[in-house]
Amino acid sequence: MNRVRNFVSQRIASVPPSGIRRFFDIAATMEDVISLGIGEPDFTTPEPIVQAGIEALKRGETHYTSNSGLMELRRAIAEHLDRLYGQTYNPASEILITVGVSEALYLACTAILDPGDEVIIPEPCFVSYAPEVTFAGGVPVMVPTRAEDGWQVTAEAIEEAVTERTKAILLGYPNNPTGAVMSRERLNEIAAVVKRHDLLVISDELYDRLVYDTEHVCFPSLPGMYSRTILLMGFSKAYAMTGWRIGYAAAPAEILGMMRKVHQYTIMCAPTVAQYAALAALKEGEPYVQEMRAEYDRRRRLIVSGLNEIGLTCTEPQGAFYAFPSIAVTGMDENEFAERLLQEEHVAVVPGSAFGEAGKGYVRCSYATAYEQIEEALERMYRFVKRHS
Repeated sequence: MNRVRNFVSQRIASVPPSGIRRFFDIAATMEDVISLGIGEPDFTTPEPIVQAGIEALKRGETHYTSNSGLMELRRAIAEHLDRLYGQTYNPASEILITVGVSEALYLACTAILDPGDEVIIPEPCFVSYAPEVTFAGGVPVMVPTRAEDGWQVTAEAIEEAVTERTKAILLGYPNNPTGAVMSRERLNEIAAVVKRHDLLVISDELYDRLVYDTEHVCFPSLPGMYSRTILLMGFSKAYAMTGWRIGYAAAPAEILGMMRKVHQYTIMCAPTVAQYAALAALKEGEPYVQEMRAEYDRRRRLIVSGLNEIGLTCTEPQGAFYAFPSIAVTGMDENEFAERLLQEEHVAVVPGSAFGEAGKGYVRCSYATAYEQIEEALERMYRFVKRHS
C-alpha cells in the first residue's frame, strides 16, 4: 500500500471527493425518495434539438470537427452573445467548443496558471472550482459571501484577498448553490479591482438564461473587461442538454489559443453530434428556454415561500434553480440535517459545506424537479423540522 501511495500525486490526493455524490449514492438505495439534490433539469432535451442530433447521425456526421469546433456553431455563438450582451467575439479565433463547461474551466485554469499562482474564489461555489485550480498547480483562495449580502461577493472582500501571487478571480454567477445574481453595480466595483491589480477573470455564466426578476450582466461586456475575461458558457442547463456534454469558452485570441492547445492535446474536439444539436438549440431553442424558465420561476416561488414558512430561512434566489436555506432552527449541522432528513423523510438535499466553508449551516435544495414533488418534499420537511426544532 505504501508503495502505491508513492506513485500518487500529492496534489490530486489532497483534494477530497465531491461532497455531493455521497447523498445521491445513499438515495439510490432507497425507495420513495424525493431528490432536491441533483442540479440537473428534469425536462428532456427539446424535440428540435434531439432531431438535429439524429439527423446529423443519419448524415454520417460522426467524424472529428476542427479542434475549435464547427465554424457554423461558433458563428452562431458569436451572434448569440452579441445579440444578448452586445459583446463581440471573432468566431475564428476567440470561441472554443468544449466538452461541457467543466472542460472549459479545466482548460482555463491549465492555460493561465503556473505553480503557486493564486485564484480568488467566492464561496459557496460549485464544487469543481477549487479542485480545478489545485489540479492546475494553482492555489485557491476562498472568499466567503453572506446571506445578508444576498450571497454576492463584494469588491472589498476580493481586494483584501489579493496578494502579489494573485493571478485571477473565478466568478460563478448566477451562482450554484445559492442562486445569487450579481448586480451591475457590484460587478463594476469588482472590475475596478481587476484593473487596479492587473488580474484576469474566469467568469462561469452557465446559468445566464435562468434569471428571474432581474438582469444578467455578462462580465466581459463591462468597460475594459473583454481583454481580461475568459467567459465560460454552455447548453446543459437552459436547453436541458446535460448529457450532450457541450459547452464553450470565449476569450481574447492569445488566451484562447493557449486553451485550444490544451484542448487539442487532451480532447481533440467536442462530440460532433452534440455540436450539431447545440447549433439547433441556438436556432430553434428560444421558445423552450422561455417555457422552462417560466416553470422554474413558478417552482422557485413555491420552494422559497415554503422553506421560510417551515422556519428554514432562505434568501430569495434570483438565478439558476437552487434555494439555499439556513437550517439553524434545527440545531443540527448541515451534514446531520441532510442525513437524517434522507433517512427519516426520504428527501435528499445537499449539505452546504460541500460548496465550501461558507456553506456551513445551510443546505442546497434544487427546484429542478416537478412542482408536485416540491410540494410533497415541503410537507415532509415540515414534519421533520417540527419534530426536531
